[in-house]
Amino acid sequence: CGGTKQSPINVDTAQAIFSPDLRPIQLSGYSLPANQLLKLKNNGHTVVLELPDSLALVGGYAQQYRAAQLHLHWGSPAGPGSEHTVNGRRFAAEIHVVHYNTKYDSFTEAMVHPDGLAVLGAFLEVGHGENQYYHEILKHLHEIQEVGQETLVPGFNIAGLLPANLKLYFHYNGSLTTPPCYQTVKWTIFNQTMLLSHHQMSVLVSTLKSPEDELLQNNYRPVQSLHGRRVLASFQTSPSVKHTPG
Repeated sequence: CGGTKQSPINVDTAQAIFSPDLRPIQLSGYSLPANQLLKLKNNGHTVVLELPDSLALVGGYAQQYRAAQLHLHWGSPAGPGSEHTVNGRRFAAEIHVVHYNTKYDSFTEAMVHPDGLAVLGAFLEVGHGENQYYHEILKHLHEIQEVGQETLVPGFNIAGLLPANLKLYFHYNGSLTTPPCYQTVKWTIFNQTMLLSHHQMSVLVSTLKSPEDELLQNNYRPVQSLHGRRVLASFQTSPSVKHTPG
């Protein structure tokens, strides 16, 4: 997993470059009927929800991408576990919704090509109320505590797992954060965070088991060096200083 375009990274908002070309992310087909069952699995590293390829990214990227799966990264009761950090700050957890370029026949084929993958990332924090969308996943975690276990989850509005505001985000070229770490991911990291209740967060960090039969915790990769990569922002991250004479 060496290489100069690895993920995750620390997003330094002072260094991010405002790009007016970054259009709002647009999702298509994300609202699924309850009779469409989705596979939820403990793969030993994380919890994965497989997504039908009827879910698509139709705006914000130059090309069209289809959804493949989503998964989460988290810490422990002792500390946060997002993969990306912002100005050095780590958030409680992070969701990744993984998509592949429609010009390729499958995720497996796409993931080796430079334009193959697009991942939407959002940070999770503890807030007051229960998050009804995350509840649709978290309420099933006890069914897949052991590595390799899977269960079926009724469809719901997957868009609810992401921020309401899809206009504000950071964008950079990076990699998968687990082996084989292919450097084929166009990352979108939303600026707005998602709120889960304290109980929901504790369910996330204290339910699944790892291959060593311990609690699966702190399943995030450390931040990687930028190696000169530019991080773009769809919005002005710092106020522009106006110099007035005198």
